[in-house]
Amino acid sequence: MQTPAHFGDGGPGPWILLFPLIWALVIGGGIALLRRTVWRGRRGPGHGFGRLTGADNSPLAVLGHRFASGEIDEDEYWRRLSVLDEEFGRHGKDGAA
Repeated sequence: MQTPAHFGDGGPGPWILLFPLIWALVIGGGIALLRRTVWRGRRGPGHGFGRLTGADNSPLAVLGHRFASGEIDEDEYWRRLSVLDEEFGRHGKDGAA
């Protein structure tokens, strides 16, 4: 009787190559699933180069990034910084100078 385990002359047939392929697909699929669900949630939606993340969303940090990237010049930076310092700095929190 010829079974799949004993192909032709008694050795494994070419179907034996299917097992490593199946395992590679299972492992690759698991990694792809983890990357799309669990691991992406840890980084947050704004993770990456050129994007502001978590603590960088403050107006002062955004202004600093805009100045560093060359979107605004030095005069504009200092003018906006003084306005933001009044709103979000020491003067805006407790109302005292």
